[in-house]
Amino acid sequence: MNAAEFVARLKTGRHYSGQIAAVRCIAERVADYAAPQTPLADALKRLLCEIGAERLYWHQARAYDEIAAGRDIVVSTGTASGKSLCYHLPVLGGLLADAERTALYLYPAKALAYDQLGGLSRMVEQAGLSELVRPACYDGDTPTHQRPGIRRSANLLLSNPDMLHQSILPYHAKWAGFMARLKYVVLDEIHTYRGIFGSHVAGVVRRLQRVCRHYGASPQFICCSATLGNPRELAERLTGREMVLIDRDGSPRGRKWFVLWNPPYLDGPTRVARRSGNVEAQELMRRLIEEGAGTITFTKARVVAELIYRYVVDALQRRRPDLAKRVRSYRGGYLPLERREIEQQLFSGELLGVCSTNALELGIDVG
Repeated sequence: MNAAEFVARLKTGRHYSGQIAAVRCIAERVADYAAPQTPLADALKRLLCEIGAERLYWHQARAYDEIAAGRDIVVSTGTASGKSLCYHLPVLGGLLADAERTALYLYPAKALAYDQLGGLSRMVEQAGLSELVRPACYDGDTPTHQRPGIRRSANLLLSNPDMLHQSILPYHAKWAGFMARLKYVVLDEIHTYRGIFGSHVAGVVRRLQRVCRHYGASPQFICCSATLGNPRELAERLTGREMVLIDRDGSPRGRKWFVLWNPPYLDGPTRVARRSGNVEAQELMRRLIEEGAGTITFTKARVVAELIYRYVVDALQRRRPDLAKRVRSYRGGYLPLERREIEQQLFSGELLGVCSTNALELGIDVG
């Protein structure tokens, strides 16, 4: 689909009433590669070859060097820029250098932790590191009979702030060995920790640091965020520690179009009430799908995601019945098997459209 032509057609449509408030096009960008100054272990070089990342982007190499130097960092780069490798690589290197070390990854959602565990386990297996690196998820879905074994054997734990608050820190004596050897704490998707929730997470992180000090540990903190105006300030408030900011994105990027759409006024000259943004969104989504463009419509509430999904499907059944089956909704509350099915349909290209809450952003590697 040609984005410029599509925007032009929108402006000539019979329902167009000046909804487009602004249009910006950001040019494509080539990759900015760099080599870390700190030597990579042979096992990490093999790992990079296995996953097809023989060369690191600038921000990945910089993150590796800063972490190797013992500094706390926050990485703020775009979607699909390889932020996960910014912490996977140095953490795996640290565990290889000292088999007694442990690491804790905290994600805002259980689904994202399991998604990351799958990718991490494949990386460890491909590099032949299964005996040295033992990752495991520990959250509310972890069967009770498996928990003692995870506490004893896992040296890379994936969890979430709620589980840390409710089931790990209150029973820190059971985790004494893990806490005493804790070297790295990763806080991913920190842009979600805002408002009251963010204040609570900041309190939990400080409790974690007190417990670590009790057992003689002082872990490094590695934070990752979507692009924000103040990523370092947010990371420092969450952790209470001074951070090194890495926000120069070295990943390649295709051309991007941003179109700000403002629903039209319904009452003419009085200019008080506007048309529903949900109605505008479903109309735009329907037109994009008819153009063959893969489309994700994000909403703030589950019920809105379901409503827009129903509106789009109804409209497509009247106009393009063949496309109606290629649209799904995605939100919290679905069974894990349902979510995995939708994700696989999206990855394979079977789906053209998804109406979702932020469960899609926080539940999978959306990039």
